[in-house]
Amino acid sequence: MLDLYQLQQLLTVAECGTLSAAAQQLHLSQPALSRSMQRLEAELQVPLFLRQKNKLALNDNGRLAVEYARKLIEQSREMADRIQALDRSRRTISVGSCAPAPLWEIPPLLCELYPERTVSSELRENETLLQGLKDGAYQLIILPYPVQQAGIFCTRYREEHLFFSLPSAHPLAGRSTLRLADLNGETMLLRNHLGFWNQTTREMPDARFLVQEDFAFDELVKASDLPCFTSDLAIQRDGGIPGRVTIPIEDESANVTYYCLCKSADQSALKRIFRAFSAR
Repeated sequence: MLDLYQLQQLLTVAECGTLSAAAQQLHLSQPALSRSMQRLEAELQVPLFLRQKNKLALNDNGRLAVEYARKLIEQSREMADRIQALDRSRRTISVGSCAPAPLWEIPPLLCELYPERTVSSELRENETLLQGLKDGAYQLIILPYPVQQAGIFCTRYREEHLFFSLPSAHPLAGRSTLRLADLNGETMLLRNHLGFWNQTTREMPDARFLVQEDFAFDELVKASDLPCFTSDLAIQRDGGIPGRVTIPIEDESANVTYYCLCKSADQSALKRIFRAFSAR
């Protein structure tokens, strides 16, 4: 049986070019590394090196052995990663979302429905979420668009609609609806972690955004006369703010339908959460 550690030593020798440099990198004595390479040659029953006085170089056998060693070590790492990911998936439900609002509801609901499992969550980019689902980094993801791919189960989750939150004295506070262009050029408060909603703010290139962490943002909104964004889900969760009016934004990019995705193989195991969505 080949020893993976010996194969790693062989790779290090090939990368370093000399036994002495490889031994230093591996924190071994040079004689110990030399004996290990001799044992590898005995295991393979072929010489791997051209040995000259004070010099050691890979021969054709050795170069081929290095190619296979690299593949075997990569495969062993992939094997460990996949087994560990499978073990985590059996004990943990990892949720990734494109926006903050789904994470207000879904992780607590999962904790209630699956008390025997740990629930983790994070905010990431759309492409990262979908690739993470395929790779097993997430068991559940929320995207702002549906996905129709083999091996992926996708269901509608809910909608979110952006509003402008304006002080009651603002010149536009009496409007029934607004567009993003209406406040382009103004100074606005903005939450730090918006996920995919950041792309909506790019449609206001002349606006000046004062980006704040959540706690500071909430306090500044209460104390300042600056406009900001909110949404129907945020209003539903936190209620209204005295002295402010909320006006819906008409732009298509300010209104989204979220979709919840999992691997088709995990759909049965996660059926409780999907039933909860349907019953809402």
